[in-house]
Amino acid sequence: MSTPLPPRRAERLLALAGDRFDLAVIGGGITGAGVARDAARRGLRVALIEAEDFAAGTSSRSSRLVHGGVRYLEHGYLHLVWESSRERRRLLQHAPHLVRPLQFTWPVYRGARVKRWQLAAALTMYDALAMFRNVGRHRRLTATAVLTQEPLLARDGLLGGATYWDAATDDSRLTLANVLDAAAHGAVVVNHAAVRRLTFGSGNGPVDGVEIQDLLGGATLRVRARLVVSCAGPWTDEITRLEDPNAGPAVRGTKGVHIAVPATRVGNVSAVTMTSPDDGRVMFTLPASGGMTIIGTTDTPTTEHPANVRASRGDVRYLLSACNHFFPDAQLTEEDVVSAWAGIRPLVATGNAGDPSSASREHATQLSRRGVLVATGGKLTTYRAQAQQIVDAAVQRLGGAAKACDTADAALPGARPPASGGDVRLVPELSWREADVDQAVRHEYAESLADVMIRRTFLAFELPDQGRSIATRIAKRMAPQLGWTDAGVTNAVREYSQSLDRIFTITP
Repeated sequence: MSTPLPPRRAERLLALAGDRFDLAVIGGGITGAGVARDAARRGLRVALIEAEDFAAGTSSRSSRLVHGGVRYLEHGYLHLVWESSRERRRLLQHAPHLVRPLQFTWPVYRGARVKRWQLAAALTMYDALAMFRNVGRHRRLTATAVLTQEPLLARDGLLGGATYWDAATDDSRLTLANVLDAAAHGAVVVNHAAVRRLTFGSGNGPVDGVEIQDLLGGATLRVRARLVVSCAGPWTDEITRLEDPNAGPAVRGTKGVHIAVPATRVGNVSAVTMTSPDDGRVMFTLPASGGMTIIGTTDTPTTEHPANVRASRGDVRYLLSACNHFFPDAQLTEEDVVSAWAGIRPLVATGNAGDPSSASREHATQLSRRGVLVATGGKLTTYRAQAQQIVDAAVQRLGGAAKACDTADAALPGARPPASGGDVRLVPELSWREADVDQAVRHEYAESLADVMIRRTFLAFELPDQGRSIATRIAKRMAPQLGWTDAGVTNAVREYSQSLDRIFTITP
């Protein structure tokens, strides 16, 4: 049985302008998508509005992990680890097509900041906070056992280590699955539509909606809502200042950079937890699709605009240095980097501003002076719990008439359709197919080459040219479905190149 096509974009824009919604959710990252899904499943009338594309910001630039946050134990965030472990278990159960178990090896060397006994104690607590219901419990390893797990790790000074379990995910498609489920339960979801201003009731009344601009067609329209919810991540302060131009910061950003290199150059068997030889920060070497290994992440304060944040050469060298320290035969250089990207973590603007790694990843929800519900903080793993709390607050604000939250027990949609016998790969060395392009446009709200090649697939991350050489071919396949002329195809390819420059260029 074929999946029904979603309403066309024009129909969804008409619905935004013609209806009055219970919630207008600003921001189509993982938090906004989770809120829209939760609220729609409770029977609320929901509009989800995203300025660029679903998951285009931080939610497509993560470590692609669903994890309990073992490093948070060091800073005493026990509740966050407990909540993260619970949500990891739920995602493994309800989204097995998107979240899969991943074993980590943590080697300990002479002189390391984290000693063997400290690691053993931390991982015992890690298992306990997961109620001993993780995929598997940690195991302490001798030096010989560590090298059996990861033969190419450095041998000098190796004292032993441990293995433990977390999970890997496709961050973009996890976000998209929430969008799809929200739409399946009646939400009107629109990407490439920017909020230009908030609208208010008469006089000094509360916010009663938003004015948006369709960035593809140019039209401006008003969306009326009983409650506006801001889930704008690192753009939160920009939305807040539409209400109060003098508002102080609600979030503070830290930059997280990742790089992808060919897995054959590193030789890691699975995931490896590392501590940077430069500053002791915990980071990872992670297996990834497309024959890649991901190395990340950094955690540095930044004032860069989230739309333009990019990896710097210093960031890349920092990550390469750590990987080369643990895998000395790799001898990675900047020429080995297939792709490099950065995202901004929207941390709650409190805590120790001088130490981003120790800053809490907890989330918060506040009501603004004129009635906007503002979500801050949070992380990919705990998005569902955060969304539940936000919608609880919204329901209370609206008077309490809604169904109970059911997302803790509901499966997520979005499984990749099986390949047909004659389906054609987009490039021989990767698994992405022409059918994936069709699926993205017809069923997954893809409106641009960047939507398809960066967020519905990982082509931009896995190809050395970020997919420039096949962009025209893909644009021509998309053209009949999106009404692009030959000039439209040319324009789409040009815009894609600009997106690549903005996201993947390594700055000096």
